[in-house]
Amino acid sequence: MTDSSDRGSGSRQLQVETHGLDVIGDAERKGTPRTLFWPWFGANVSILGLSYGSFALGFGISFWQALAAGVVGIVFSFLLCGFVAVAGKRGSAPTMVLSRAAYGVRGNRLPSVVSWMLTVGWETVLTALATMATATVLDRLGWGGGTGTKVVALIVVGALVVIGGVMGFDLIMRLQTVITVVTGVLTVVYIGLVADHIHWSAVSAVPSGSAQEFIGALVFMMTGFGLGWVNAAADYSRYLPRDSSGRGVVGWTTFGASVAPLLLLVFGLLLAGSSTELNTAIAADPIGALTTILPTWFLIPFAAVAVLGLVGGAVLDIYSSGLALLAAGLRVPRYLAALLDGVLMIAGSIYIVFLTDDFLGQFIGFLTTLGVPVAAWCGVMLADLVLRRRDYDEADLFRTRGRYGDVEPLPLLLTLAATAIGWGLVTNSAARWLEWQGYLLGPLGLGGKDGSWAYANLGVLAALALGFLGTLALGRGRVRTQEAQPPSRPQDVEVPGA
Repeated sequence: MTDSSDRGSGSRQLQVETHGLDVIGDAERKGTPRTLFWPWFGANVSILGLSYGSFALGFGISFWQALAAGVVGIVFSFLLCGFVAVAGKRGSAPTMVLSRAAYGVRGNRLPSVVSWMLTVGWETVLTALATMATATVLDRLGWGGGTGTKVVALIVVGALVVIGGVMGFDLIMRLQTVITVVTGVLTVVYIGLVADHIHWSAVSAVPSGSAQEFIGALVFMMTGFGLGWVNAAADYSRYLPRDSSGRGVVGWTTFGASVAPLLLLVFGLLLAGSSTELNTAIAADPIGALTTILPTWFLIPFAAVAVLGLVGGAVLDIYSSGLALLAAGLRVPRYLAALLDGVLMIAGSIYIVFLTDDFLGQFIGFLTTLGVPVAAWCGVMLADLVLRRRDYDEADLFRTRGRYGDVEPLPLLLTLAATAIGWGLVTNSAARWLEWQGYLLGPLGLGGKDGSWAYANLGVLAALALGFLGTLALGRGRVRTQEAQPPSRPQDVEVPGA
């Protein structure tokens, strides 16, 4: 970080972070809300943002519709991250520990498992994309782009991600600052080099789509951006001092995470709308396809910006996935959890890079399927946060007999019900293993799995709304009972993975 308020953390020798699920002590809290800009910008400045222009147009909508869906979906979903990040400042513990206040200490294991699956999935996707992008660039340069190249690229990218996740917070914050500067500058250069490939006449001629198609693109943007991060949003704000501005936490998280995707989306829409050939190629190789319109001399810098941007996101994911795995009940040090996730990440990347040729279909299916339960959890978490008037009792977050209880049935049942309804309102025909979804579209008069609402992905919005409104309506008494109890006495608490 470059902020002077970091109070010397930049000069501290790097070492493996020893913190896991434990609460960060006052002496180790540092920085200001402004420092949250760096990790969030660095994690979302990826060239992949350009490909979302193609993804959005793939819903059959016009440039202006896609732009509106992108702006609303990106900003709103990252605003949710900002609100969850406030919980980190108030509780100084990882996101999936703080949600124990709603679900109970062991009841929270179910949403922790879902969170772990989502973050492992994201880090796998980003690592695979970085590998494919490197191979594509080297192939265009005539240096080989076959299996051997992909293997070497995967080893290098995987090592960078795993090292960052194992080392932990301090290295990640320094790494994200470097990634922010390098990728930001090179992305601007990329845009300048390919700007002449934009043809407004072709872009403006893309026909408009239906309201259902617009909603489908909007939900896809939400799940592809903020809802993919909301379950990790407090993992970095927990290091801020307790008296940090809550508005500042929300503002800097939302701004840092949104600004790059918004700019990249606009340019990505212009590029994809200008060329049907490029639009089609992006679906198969979202990053590599973008090299086809570059001059040869910029291919190496492009590879650097593509890989660094994707690594920046994957590093945050593997850090948070390790924490989620600990919150799910695995009793190992944090760095071992991150290492285990790294092994799974590499295995999944091997499947994507070498064994499948339908990236986009599987990707949309993955995002939508896990986006539903994460949206339900997010609704519960945000409503629970709104209902609270006091900071979390940190010791009771680790006690099954404390004020937050062991298993809270109401939030769990609400999450399961919202997920069941949500899955009934989404479809994933591109991924055969998900064809069972959409079972409520017919009974509710929405045209069935082939009707006009089939790809609107209403289930994500429904799960978010049901989780939030249900908790507001039914959780007030539980929160008041918790906050009426006196503060717990300081004492040693066993924290797995600390």
